[in-house]
Amino acid sequence: MTTLLVSQSNFADHATPEGHPERADRIRAVEDALSRPRFDKLLRRNAPAGDLLLAELVHDSRYLARLRDARPAEGMGQIDADTFISANSLSAVTTGLGGALAALDAVLLGEADNAFCAIRPPGHHAEIAAPMGFCLINTVAITAREAQRKYGAERIAIVDFDVHHGNGTQDIFKADPTVFYASTHQMPLYPGTGHPRETGVGNILNVPLDAESGGEAMRDAYLTRIIPAIIDFSPDLLLLSAGFDAHERDPLAQLNWQSSDFSWLTGKLMDLADRCCGNRIVSLLEGGYDLKGLAGGASHHVAMLMDGAVGRLED
Repeated sequence: MTTLLVSQSNFADHATPEGHPERADRIRAVEDALSRPRFDKLLRRNAPAGDLLLAELVHDSRYLARLRDARPAEGMGQIDADTFISANSLSAVTTGLGGALAALDAVLLGEADNAFCAIRPPGHHAEIAAPMGFCLINTVAITAREAQRKYGAERIAIVDFDVHHGNGTQDIFKADPTVFYASTHQMPLYPGTGHPRETGVGNILNVPLDAESGGEAMRDAYLTRIIPAIIDFSPDLLLLSAGFDAHERDPLAQLNWQSSDFSWLTGKLMDLADRCCGNRIVSLLEGGYDLKGLAGGASHHVAMLMDGAVGRLED
């Protein structure tokens, strides 16, 4: 199994206020965790600059102009209560997108079996016409559309295990039967979407989890609901919105997943990809705001992607 790690050298270009949960230290924590000898076999690549105009594959025609208008000449501007844009944020956004698309190329051209992209800012809250929830563009949605446009993928499944519902991804694909979106998330919690009755055109599956629940509830959600539904959908590619904020340490939510739960889930999603889409998985970092919890979850996720086993890893 060949796993590609895409890193983003300019991740700190997207500046947020002191004390903000979505900060540059998140990527440093992931990179430190993945620098251990356990991960020497990773195929590593720096994210190139992407074409930001590809955002128009999923966002409306004025979206990029609104981001540029909100971007200050220096310092940082505020889009909403939680979402900030700094003078160099679009540089980070561009390479984050480029990293995701480089991972897509590597997986679909057979250079790697799967890939993990350590990029920021996250993207799954960005809707068709509105950035929100720390997110400026919806990178996973753009990646899905580019897989269809560039490679002719007919059916794409997106699994979102971030603790917060990916309202943006759902908003973008809710009327598109060629993309299946499945999410586990704590409810009630920001952004307030993700009720099971939100089903799109039969292509949306939301399985909310109760606060204080842990790995057992998560396993049941995937084994009885999400994995069977994706098998029925039979995708050509599996994309992951890989948030690690369901970890018990995370300050923004109240789920009690352990790092090992991310191993279990990754393994089940690999089994699914082996059955449905030739092992093709591209995983993009979304949330995770406790640095130790984020590092633990991400390292267990990547270790499983590499060879189907965790090996020697601290929880």
